[in-house]
This record gives sequence, C-alpha cells and structure tokens, in this order.
Amino acid sequence: MDTKEVIQQNKLVELNYKVIDEKSGEVLTSVEYPIGYVHGTNAVLSSQVTAALEGKSAGDVIEVPIDGDTLYGPRDESLVFTDYIENVPEEYREVGTTIVMENDKGDAKSFIVTRIDEKTLTVDGNNPLCGRMVIFRLEVLSVRDATEEEIEVGGSVVSGPDVGQTMMSIDKAKPTPH
Repeated sequence: MDTKEVIQQNKLVELNYKVIDEKSGEVLTSVEYPIGYVHGTNAVLSSQVTAALEGKSAGDVIEVPIDGDTLYGPRDESLVFTDYIENVPEEYREVGTTIVMENDKGDAKSFIVTRIDEKTLTVDGNNPLCGRMVIFRLEVLSVRDATEEEIEVGGSVVSGPDVGQTMMSIDKAKPTPH
C-alpha cells in the first residue's frame, strides 16, 4: 500500500500556484518557481489557503476562492494619484512599474503605475487584489517531514558557502603583531 505524506503541522510543502480573477478568468499572477514552506510555522500563505491545504498530498490540485478585500482591506481611492507626465521620471513611465514612495514619517509604500495617456500618469497604492474575488489554484508538488532547521526558519534551507568558516580561515592567515 502506497502511503503518501499528507500536509500537516511541520511538513515541508512545495507547491505552485496561480491567482485567477474569478469574474474574467484572467491569471493575475503565478509563481515562476515552486515555493516551499513549513506547514503550521510559516504564514507565507493566507490562513484560508493553508486550512484548505491541510490533509492534501503531492499531486493534489485545489482551488480556494478568496475575497481580496478580506486579505488586503477595501479599496482606498485616496491611494490613487494622477500627475502630469512631465513631473514623473522617465523610468517610471510604463504601466505595471512599481514605484516605492515614503511619507513624512519615512514609511515606505509601493504604488503601481496603472494608466498613462499623452498628458498624465496614474499610480495606485492599493493592492491589485483589492475589490476582486480571486481563486488561488494550488498544485502540491511534494510533502515531507521538515528538518529542525527548516521548522526554525519556516521553509527550505539552501546550503551555501559557510562564510563563518571562510572568515575564520582568513583570520588565522592574518599575521599577528608581536
């Protein structure tokens, strides 16, 4: 009997997902590379999505309807600004470009260029999912026990060069003053 690992607390899960506009069927976003997270310890996905993933296994595909307003709050029209195009640096004059701005307190906020015409450019600081009903379509690629280290960081641990060891080697190679 084949016993598949199921998604539950402390399992490392790898998946692909797409966010689809419920009304138009348009794919709004999708991940280029699989994402990995430790179920129950990482809040990379909304609680609604993680609850729907519970008990699923590799090969399962699920669709979770989400109200964008529930995740990101209702649309706020005070976050939409239009300015004359000559007041906007040329590198920002393309629909879809993200512009990070700071308020008087130094808090950063991302705005997306949503409209350009001959004279004006419009940016919107609302999350693009605000005001939309969307479907998260998730494909579970793999499920396995997470290591202690993965549980600690909430996801896959990619081993890279051990910078600490390299730095110790450099320190040992330095001539010591007499």
